[in-house]
Amino acid sequence: MERGNFSSKIGIILATAGSAVGLGNVWRFPFMTGQNGGAAFIILYFGCILLLGIPGMVSEFIIGRHAQANAYRAYGKMGGKLWRGVGLLGILTSTIILGFYAVVAGWCLQYLFASISSQLSGDANYVQQYFLSFSSDPLKPCLWGVVFVLITHFVIVRGVQKGIERASKILMPLLLLLLVIIVVASCLLPGAIEGIRFLLLPDFSKVTHSVLLEALGQAFFSLSLGTACLCTYASYFSRGTNLLRSATQIALLDTFIAILAGLMIFPAAFSVGVNPDSGPSLIFITLPNVFQQAFSAMPVAGYIVSILFYALLVFAALTSTISMHEIGTAFFHEELKLKRGSAAWILTIVCSIICVFCSLSVGAVGGISLFGMSLMDFCDFLTAQVMLPAGALLTSIMIGWVVGKRAVRDEFTNGGTVSQSLFTVWRFSVRYVVPLCILLIFLHQFGLI
Repeated sequence: MERGNFSSKIGIILATAGSAVGLGNVWRFPFMTGQNGGAAFIILYFGCILLLGIPGMVSEFIIGRHAQANAYRAYGKMGGKLWRGVGLLGILTSTIILGFYAVVAGWCLQYLFASISSQLSGDANYVQQYFLSFSSDPLKPCLWGVVFVLITHFVIVRGVQKGIERASKILMPLLLLLLVIIVVASCLLPGAIEGIRFLLLPDFSKVTHSVLLEALGQAFFSLSLGTACLCTYASYFSRGTNLLRSATQIALLDTFIAILAGLMIFPAAFSVGVNPDSGPSLIFITLPNVFQQAFSAMPVAGYIVSILFYALLVFAALTSTISMHEIGTAFFHEELKLKRGSAAWILTIVCSIICVFCSLSVGAVGGISLFGMSLMDFCDFLTAQVMLPAGALLTSIMIGWVVGKRAVRDEFTNGGTVSQSLFTVWRFSVRYVVPLCILLIFLHQFGLI
């Protein structure tokens, strides 16, 4: 079966970086940075990217490009039939994530529409009631979530070059442009300097072992390790792609966007005396009010910034959902010998069903729960704290201890055409440092350390 490939180096970088850049960059990274020492946390995070993120990314790249196949077949081809289960775990993980991620992505679509139609004008209580009313509606959130899955489906069915790569070449530059515009507008507000200081001045007194583990976890989740996304995208890489260089460029771009997101949020929030919360309350309750207050003297500017902000969120969400959809689509396309469109429809239908039930569990039907959590919170917990770390841990074990050194070295160095000087350092990291870091994340998440 003929497979697609990325046609350019910039296509590889933008598409793979797009898989990592998502809503978490906009609300989770800035909040964690501000609460955990500002620039001190960024320094720790960057160190974790070097220790854990880039070596982990290269490991998945090696598996995907070596096999030139979907994650299920790729893990089996590189490590043996037993290891196909790790690829299958990644496919299942990404499918669940796409299902509940589409709920929040759908909220972003609704808020983009609401911003354009000036529905978010009002005081803080009005904005809060607007969110509560919308999220508890039995129909609207489900509809918007399914619409977002269908938009993703439209990109995926067009293939690798005409769909994923072309969309990434449009969405990522637009995302960066919108982000820079809002950052400039935010930093020019009166009192914005306090927000910049809050984000970027290092406060090493806040750095503890817990903060270090938080930085490790953020590096791990931010780069999509353990979802089989990197493995799947790497299967479309050319044989001449420098894997280490690509991983480094993608990690740097992802980090740069996360820092820009902080420069977008904190100056505006501090300008009006608001200490932003984390999670959905920041995006859908706090920030609409912040934009209104910050630009109260220039209502048109506030209106435009609000529209640009939610357009930014939609683009960020879409670059992530495209990658997650492709993982399962490639699996059904190649393993069941289905046409790409048919394979994509399987994923679209399954993820839409998950989306609807997750949406209802946090809105109109609060009784949909597992283990005392709403279905959406349970899916988040299961994937983020169990399935993702397990997939990444097993990947590092397979590459570091199961696959022969020569085969790994040949992929890392592109058959000897790329310098081997860093191979020994990288392999040591994959064999010892990465598993230890992931184990620490596991123990920390479950409160054992």
